Amino acid sequence: MQYNGGIVNHVPIAFVVALATQMACQLFKLVYYSIKDGRFSPRYFVSAGGFPSAHSAFVTALTVSIGLRSGPGTDAFAVALVLSLIVIYDAYRLRGFVEALARRVNHLARAVHGNQEPLPEMIGHSLPEIVTGIVVGALLAGVAALVW
Repeated sequence: MQYNGGIVNHVPIAFVVALATQMACQLFKLVYYSIKDGRFSPRYFVSAGGFPSAHSAFVTALTVSIGLRSGPGTDAFAVALVLSLIVIYDAYRLRGFVEALARRVNHLARAVHGNQEPLPEMIGHSLPEIVTGIVVGALLAGVAALVW
């Protein structure tokens, strides 16, 4: 990113690609889960879990964009790759554990207290959701590289 007197001259294409990928995944979730639920559910546009993993798509699009534009032998690519691996691992393992825990807490709360405000259960990602996010991120970054 270049600066000129504190004013950004341009926004890095890798960032635009990653952000567009994130928005596309969230929009897909909104449509997919609204159809699945049989009603319009805008909460899915900002949901953290579900299909596909927007976290995985976002960081993959960023990493692939940097790799295609700067080269896989650059420090920027290495940083993006490490960040991607951490985010993807976190989305799968840690947040998957939190999701399983929320389901158990909700089950216990229903059994003990009856109708109670449940904890959100769509938090983490399954392996297919992660893989789909990685594929979507890589494909959209590849298409963007062809266009720009």
